[in-house]
Formats: sequence, C-alpha cells, structure tokens
Amino acid sequence: MIPVHPFGRTGHDSTRILFGAAALSVVTQDEADQTMELVRQHGINHIDTAASYGDSELRLGPWVEQHRDEVFLATKTGERTRDEAYAEISRSLERLRTDHVDLIQLHNLVDEDEWQTAFAPGGALEAAIQARDEGMVRHIGVTGHGLTVAKQHLRSLEQFDFDSVLLPYNYPMSRNTAYLDEFEALAQVCAERNVAVQTIKSITKAPWGDRQQTTNTWYEPLQDQDAIDTAVSWVLGRPGVFLNTVGDIHLLPKVLDAAERFTARPDDEAMRRLESTWEMEPLFA
Repeated sequence: MIPVHPFGRTGHDSTRILFGAAALSVVTQDEADQTMELVRQHGINHIDTAASYGDSELRLGPWVEQHRDEVFLATKTGERTRDEAYAEISRSLERLRTDHVDLIQLHNLVDEDEWQTAFAPGGALEAAIQARDEGMVRHIGVTGHGLTVAKQHLRSLEQFDFDSVLLPYNYPMSRNTAYLDEFEALAQVCAERNVAVQTIKSITKAPWGDRQQTTNTWYEPLQDQDAIDTAVSWVLGRPGVFLNTVGDIHLLPKVLDAAERFTARPDDEAMRRLESTWEMEPLFA
C-alpha cells in the first residue's frame, strides 16, 4: 500500500507517488487505458500532466471522464502571456474532458525573460488567477528543471503564494552542494507555508549523451529493479515530498512496485554503491 500525505494546503491527501502522465505522450489509446488501469490498481489518486506532453491530455480524457472524482488532477501551461495561457488552460480542460482541474502549474518557469513575462501585467500568472476565480482550476503551482530551479522557485514564492512547487531531486543531484543547499532552503519555506513539494527524475542514471535513446525519457533511466527500488526509496525517505513517476509506461510498473516496497531511506553507503555500480551522473551540470 502506497501511503498518502496532505498535498500542501489543498485539502487533498495524495498518494506520495504521483502518476506523471508524460508517460502517455506517445502511446496508443489502448496502451493509455491499460496504464491507467495499472495506476488505479496501485491506488494512485493524483495525476500530473501538461499541455505540452504530446497526446497525454487526449489519452487521459476518456479515463478522466469516467473517474474524475477519484483523483486530484493537475496540468500545466507553458505559455507566458495571459491570453495565450488562458486559451491553453481552456483547451486542456476540453482535452481532459472535465470542467476543472485541481491544479494548474506554470510550466518550467526558470528562464529569466520568461519569468519576468509571466509575472508582469498581462502575464501567465494572471490567466491562472482568472481561471481559479472562474472555477476552472482550484490551485496554482509552479514547476521547473535545471540547477537554478530551486532559487527561482523561491523568487516565485516571493511574488505569489503558490500552492505547490515541482523540481528535480535524486541522489546524484544531492551531491551538488549548491543545488542541495538551495533545495533545502526552498523546502524550508514550503514547510513553513504548507506548500506541496513535488519531485521529478528520481530514477535518473545519466544524461543520454551520445548513447542511443531507448526509453521515452529525456534522460537515461535506471532499469534494474533493485536499483530502482534503492533510488525511489531514497526520495521517499525524505518526509513530506511527493515523487512523480517515470515518463515511460514500460518502466512505470517497476517504479510503482518500488514504491509499494518502500520502508526506509537507504544509507549513504548503499547510495554510493548504487552510484558507482550504475555509473550514475547528475542530469544537470
């Protein structure tokens, strides 16, 4: 049984594993339906997608139409101006076959120029607020990638009282002292304000580099079950954070199984052994 935890101040108790529906970006409807049945069997009650995740919203739509009340549903807009973001949010609702989502997130808001545009008059934040006021969305969050994301999320929280943040968190990245310090500073602020912290990239092995991409993930993932168990347990071993699953439906069962078996965070020796055995590297440098 995967435990649940309050998702910040939203009033929803979400499973600590959130289904990252980027995994549905390039699958058939039959594959999506089978994947959602697996998600349901594991009791996952929180789905996270985005307008830019290929056909993900379209593939989720038929399932959402039948099971809307069973899940906390989140999506994202990558647009930076009010009109474009509002139009994208409206389109997401149509694609998802619902009249509202529980969380709209400003997607990958890290680039400085985009950050300035989103928060300026006429920016995407205004669209998210309008959508919330109109009942199209219930809560507003912000997401991001890269080494500067934690610092940018802190800036974002100074500008607006977001309900959630999302950013990378895994053992190799924790070895970057500067990144970890900024992550910890962000986590402290989130704890004080009851802001939900979502993590991504838990089973990253390394950047693809010159190697041929063999999974539907933009990083090379761990694929050995024991290795995935260790990596997932390390993230879940941090109290209070949520772990978004992997962007490949064929690896998803291994991540869900790892979460089912989680008991405690591996010690430093186990993590160093994992890092050495699988030649793990930070995704961002």
